Amino acid sequence: MNGFTDRGLDESAFGEKAGGFRENIRTFDAFPKTKPTYTRRTSTGGYTTLALIFVSLFLSISEFLRWYRGHETHLFSVEKGVSHQMQINLDIVVPMYCHDLHINVQDASGDRILAGDLLTKDPTNWAHWVDASGTHRLAEAKYVKEEEEDTHVGHVLGEVGGKRRKKFKKTPWLGRGTGTGKSCRIYGSLEGNKVQGDFHITARGHGYAEIGEHLDHNTFNFSHIINELSFGPFYPSLLNPLDRTYATTDDHFYKYQYYLSVVPTIYTRSPSPPLPSSPSSLPNQPLPPNYSNRNTIITNQYAATSQSHPVSERTIPGIFFKFDIEPILLTVREEREGFLWLL
Repeated sequence: MNGFTDRGLDESAFGEKAGGFRENIRTFDAFPKTKPTYTRRTSTGGYTTLALIFVSLFLSISEFLRWYRGHETHLFSVEKGVSHQMQINLDIVVPMYCHDLHINVQDASGDRILAGDLLTKDPTNWAHWVDASGTHRLAEAKYVKEEEEDTHVGHVLGEVGGKRRKKFKKTPWLGRGTGTGKSCRIYGSLEGNKVQGDFHITARGHGYAEIGEHLDHNTFNFSHIINELSFGPFYPSLLNPLDRTYATTDDHFYKYQYYLSVVPTIYTRSPSPPLPSSPSSLPNQPLPPNYSNRNTIITNQYAATSQSHPVSERTIPGIFFKFDIEPILLTVREEREGFLWLL
């Protein structure tokens, strides 16, 4: 057939020799090979095999790591349930004497909180804070990456999941011979209504109608350093948009205005995390707003914009934070497919 017989060739010479049933099973090959007599080794065959092994190993490891890290999903929903209180955490330094500053919170419900009586005010020196590592102006590009890291589930749970919350750092010691500090550090946490509100720092005798001596206008200086501004449980290891930012001015009458949009957020690895205002497993026991464990963190994110400018002497200068609570809940969930999917 095909001239094999005319040339003295036998087609069986190109395959394994026929044998018994056991021999056929032993030598069975779905892809028959040519006899070594009719093959010739190349000089690059071994290198090609090694290259294919390394490529296959690299692809296998990268696929395993991608499966192990999982992926994130972002789910927006209307926040259900009824929430009443929200914690505000503040740590700010202003280059004015502590007794010359007034701090107040007023919300849309008409409640007014004398924050100056609830927060701690320590005399300090501006130089102790202005050169602090990482201090920057709002929206400085090189710090955007750090803020981006604190929006991923793995990083957030690794930083604060199941850990005891830290307190605010102590104010640096003034030292002997330095006199009283000419700046004031205002820090602490306070509870407020979970509604739209204003948080502002003004000078003594300016702002609300209060009995007291008006402060000399030449002593006004509302430059400031914000070490911490967050909503919800105090997690100092998480970086918020206004954390470690500063703003300075030479004008005595200057108004700093920050507009904040607060979004309740859940970071979780659990397929069905509890809601911030949903009931807990205990009867008649609401879930605490600072609930957290190794797999779930309930907190708040916010976006910040600033509009600051000099004002006339008829306008109240100061530092004003206007915050609004968005009626949505953001759930950031880290998920991983089953092991069979990887296979």
